[in-house]
Amino acid sequence: MVYAKQILSFFKGLHLTNRLPKGVEVMNPYQDEVAYSFCKKFYNKYYNNNHPRKIILGINPGRFGAGITGIPFTDPVKLEEECGIKNDLAKKRELSADFIYLMINAFGGKGIFYNQFYFGSVSPLGFTRDGKNLNYYDDPGLQKAILPFILESIQTQINFGLNREVAYCLGEGKNFKFLSALNKEHGFFKTIIPLAHPRFIMQYRRKTMDLFMDDYLKKFNDPESFLLKK
Repeated sequence: MVYAKQILSFFKGLHLTNRLPKGVEVMNPYQDEVAYSFCKKFYNKYYNNNHPRKIILGINPGRFGAGITGIPFTDPVKLEEECGIKNDLAKKRELSADFIYLMINAFGGKGIFYNQFYFGSVSPLGFTRDGKNLNYYDDPGLQKAILPFILESIQTQINFGLNREVAYCLGEGKNFKFLSALNKEHGFFKTIIPLAHPRFIMQYRRKTMDLFMDDYLKKFNDPESFLLKK
C-alpha cells in the first residue's frame, strides 16, 4: 500500500481519550476538515508510492506549524510557497519550518527529500497549556498519560514500511533521552541518530546555522558514520 493512503488513515484515526493533567489541551488538526484537506494534497503529492523511507521524529506538533496545517514542520507559508498548496491561513512563519525547508532544498528539494524521509513526532498530537505550546516531556503526568498512545503511534508508523535500521531524532536532549529509552525497551529501530532541534538552532544558534545544516546533511547522506548503539 502506498504511503499516502496509510499516513492519511493514521492521521484520521488519531484520538486521545486518556485523562490528561489539569489545564492541558490537545491539538488535533486532523479533525479539522480544512487542515485535513491540506494533508491529503501534500501526502498525495509527495508520498504516493511505497518507496522505503527513514523516519525523523520530532517532539510534538506546535501551534504555528503542524498544529495548523497538519503537516510536520510545514507552516502556512511553506505549504504555499514551497509545496505549491494554496491556503487562506494566516501566513505566520514557524522558526523550525524555516530551517527545515532550507535544509530540504539543500538536500536536493522536496521531491528528492520526501521520497527518502518521513517526518513524524514522538507524539503525533500536540498540546497547549494557557494558550502556549507544551512539549510532552515538560509535564511528567502528561508523559505518563500518553505513553500507550506514543507506543501505538510509533508502531503504526513503522508498519507503513519504514526503514528500521536507522531513525533520526530531532532534539539532542530530553526528546532523544526519552525516545532512546523507549527504543531500548521495544526495539523499534536498530539505532537512533540525534539531530539538533531546528527551533533551538534558529533561536539560539542562527549565526552558525550552516554548521548544523551540514551536520543534518552528513547524517542523512551517510548514517553509517554516525551509528549509535541502542
